[in-house]
Amino acid sequence: MNEEIKLYLKNYPSKIVDLFERLRQIIFESVNVSIEEKMWAKLPTYYAGELFVRLIPFKDHINIEASAIINYKSELYNYKITPKGMLQIFIDQEIPSDLLVNIFKKTLMK
Repeated sequence: MNEEIKLYLKNYPSKIVDLFERLRQIIFESVNVSIEEKMWAKLPTYYAGELFVRLIPFKDHINIEASAIINYKSELYNYKITPKGMLQIFIDQEIPSDLLVNIFKKTLMK
């Protein structure tokens, strides 16, 4: 993991760090292209060229910004999607891993 992101995550509870690490792992496992991990506007971002997925941690949940989320809105009915189209996953929720693999593929491999 990028050192800048590690430092950033030190401000969050361990359950958020664990959730973040699992989501990060799903991003890297979803695509067979090179992913560049870096901070953008102080937010952890994962790039494949100009395409990106952003993970935005909060104290009790993580927002996922990915352009393909909207395509899976009906399948994500158990999860909140923000007005800006970000998927919110709370620490007590199950991670929709299979859907996220598809979302990350469609977002990062256009």
